Amino acid sequence: MAETEWRWREFEALQPRELHDLLKLRCDTFVVEQRCAFPEIDGKDPEATHLLCLAGPALAGCLRVFGPDATEPAARIGRLAIAPDHRGTGLGHAMMREAIAFCEGRFPGAGIVLSAQSHLQAFYARHGFRPEGEPYLEDGIPHVDMRRSGA
Repeated sequence: MAETEWRWREFEALQPRELHDLLKLRCDTFVVEQRCAFPEIDGKDPEATHLLCLAGPALAGCLRVFGPDATEPAARIGRLAIAPDHRGTGLGHAMMREAIAFCEGRFPGAGIVLSAQSHLQAFYARHGFRPEGEPYLEDGIPHVDMRRSGA
């Protein structure tokens, strides 16, 4: 894997280029590549903390994290996207390690949840996530909720 730079950003701290690149990567991945017409810009980004992973000047991957709230006592990781040139390099696993460390540091003992595309269940299981509940369709794609217990 090429040398990477990790940037954690609150929404208001995202630079215009960072926000553009993040939204473009997510739209290219989740809307265009997966042929899934859904509102990718869902209005939740302002409440999230965003991880940007850069390889040189280019955005190689991104994800977002939400803290626990009144309806869910665990942190939530979502919208993990890897640029096509960086898939298969281990970057997804490195990003998950970074996100888990962030959640454990910022929300100690809270646990972490995510909604996984079903075909990625084994990927998330390698990071301590276990399925919770029955599989379901989200925007026509099979998903399963997964949870990692708090440390």
